[in-house]
Order: sequence, then structure tokens, then C-alpha cells
Amino acid sequence: MDPGGAACVFSGQPLDTAKVKMQTFPALYRGFVHCFSSIYKQVGVRGLYQGTTPALMANIAENSVLFMSYGFCQQVIRFTAGLHKEAVLSDMQKACAGSVASIFSSLVLCPTELVKCRLQAMYEMEASGKIAKSQNTVWSVVKAIMRTEGPLGFFQGLTPTIAREVPGYFCFFGAYELCRTAFADYMKCDKGDIGVAPIVFSGGFGGACLWLVVYPMDCVKSRIQVMSMMGKQAGFLRTFMTIAHTEGVRVLYSGLTPTMVRTFPANGALFLGYEASRKVMMKQFDG
Repeated sequence: MDPGGAACVFSGQPLDTAKVKMQTFPALYRGFVHCFSSIYKQVGVRGLYQGTTPALMANIAENSVLFMSYGFCQQVIRFTAGLHKEAVLSDMQKACAGSVASIFSSLVLCPTELVKCRLQAMYEMEASGKIAKSQNTVWSVVKAIMRTEGPLGFFQGLTPTIAREVPGYFCFFGAYELCRTAFADYMKCDKGDIGVAPIVFSGGFGGACLWLVVYPMDCVKSRIQVMSMMGKQAGFLRTFMTIAHTEGVRVLYSGLTPTMVRTFPANGALFLGYEASRKVMMKQFDG
């Protein structure tokens, strides 16, 4: 795994933990700062880093599959549009390629996010008496899923994961490419030569657009994945409607603040790494 990706996970994990807790137990926490201080008081710094191992696995798996599929999906878009293999795609065509690629990444992301979310919300689930006390380790969660739900149990929340990823990555790649185009036009240069700061900003902007559009789907996903510890949950649409009807639409945006704080630097670094590695690979191929 690239050091940048690992750094993103370690620096962003406390914010991600606060996000998942606020999504799953919105009545317990008044806001981001209250959630953060409560976690620290209850279990110390360790509590902020629950689920780091599956988060690292999710980061490796998602980004590897996403960017690998992204290249393949660009070729599919070229083929369906009747373009030759080397044709430059428009920003919207690249957004469509990213959107299709995210279906593949959802399949590897869902199991790792399931384990991560359950670890992050374990304290509240035990404290509220919803589940019996258990070991808070990755292996114990994996064993419990295998024992009670079987291999298919790892795909609880797959529908909301896909419902989040497909429109999310359309916005993610679309906003990133549009932003890069705007920088290139302003600087009167090629998109590949805009420099580090514009790439980081474009990546961060893409990440912010993704989360603003798909956050309610992510909230439903977290809720299903955590609450499925108590037994089978209702599907994506029913859970979505139940939360909106009984708790209000605002609850679907619980934990948005830590997510937005995390997304800008994390996605800026992600795209910087992607563009740098792509340039190196292009040079190797040309050579």
C-alpha cells in the first residue's frame, strides 16, 4: 500500500469513527466535538482508532480495484462511443467511467466496511444492551459473522454501498476532471501540467462533491451494517424511509462535519498519488 494511503487512513480514522457513531446513534451525540470528547472519555485514544485494520484493508482494496477498473471502464466508454483506443475522453465521459468502475470496488469494499463499522460502534451497542459483551477485535467480528450469518453475511449493506458509490463516483471523477480543466484553462497549459496544488485542490473538491451528494446513502449503510449485529435488517429503501419518517431528514446528515474535514486532504493526497504513478507508468510504457 502506498504511504500516502496509509497516512490518510491513520490521520482520518478518528474522524471516520466519529462519523459512524453519529450516523448510528444520532440521539447520543450533540455534535462532532461532543462525540469526539465522549469517545476519549469512555475508552481513550484507542477508541478513536477502532476499526483501523479493516479501514486500511478497505482503502487498499477500494482504491486498487477502483483505479484499475477506471482505466478499463474508460476503454468501454470509448468502445460504446465509437472512439479509437487512444481518444481523449470528455470530463463527463470520465465521470461515467468512474461511476461504472465503482460497482466493482463496492464488491470488495462492502465486507471490509462491515467489519470496520461494527468495530467502531461496538461500545454503544454493548452499553445500550443491544448485544452481549464481546471481544472487540477484527478476528472476533469476522468469526461472529461467519458463525451467525455465513459468507453472505459479509455483504450486509451491499445495496446502499452501490447506491452510494455509483452516483458518488460520477460526482467524484466529474468534479475532479472539471476542476482540473478549469485550472488548465486559467493557467493556459495542459491538464497534466497544472502542478501539485491544483491537483490536490481538484481531488479535495471531488471528494467534497461526492460526500455532499451521497451522504444519506452512507448513513443508511452504516445503520444497516451495525444494527445487523442484532439480526436481519430491513432493506435499503425501507430503512431510508423509516429514518426519514421517524427521526427526520436531518438525521441522515449526522456526522457530515467530520466527513468533510477528513475528505479534502485525504482525496487531495489520493489523486496526487494517482497522477504521479500514472505519469511514471506512462514514461515506462513510452520508454
